[in-house]
Amino acid sequence: MEPIADLFINLSHWLRGYLSEIALAIIATLMVIYGSSLNRAIKRNISQLNFLLRTAIFILVCAIGYGASLVLLSPLLARALGQLNNEMLSPVLLLVFILIGFAADRNN
Repeated sequence: MEPIADLFINLSHWLRGYLSEIALAIIATLMVIYGSSLNRAIKRNISQLNFLLRTAIFILVCAIGYGASLVLLSPLLARALGQLNNEMLSPVLLLVFILIGFAADRNN
């Protein structure tokens, strides 16, 4: 068990320098996976509105909503990941990316 723990500790130490980029990748990937579902739900709810109003809502949601989410949530996730100790960071990130892969496969 010691060599695996050492591997995770060394990998976690190396990954700490890239937590901002890792958090950005996680948030962006989740937006890609679930963004189309969110867009469909919004489209369904605003289909009765005027074309210009629908267009404005989509601009707000896509440009401002997704952009702001990416900019605001990435640092929060990076900070939360940074709170994990070196023994847990690598396994947690591995699990997160595996779960994202399952979610992407499930959503096609």
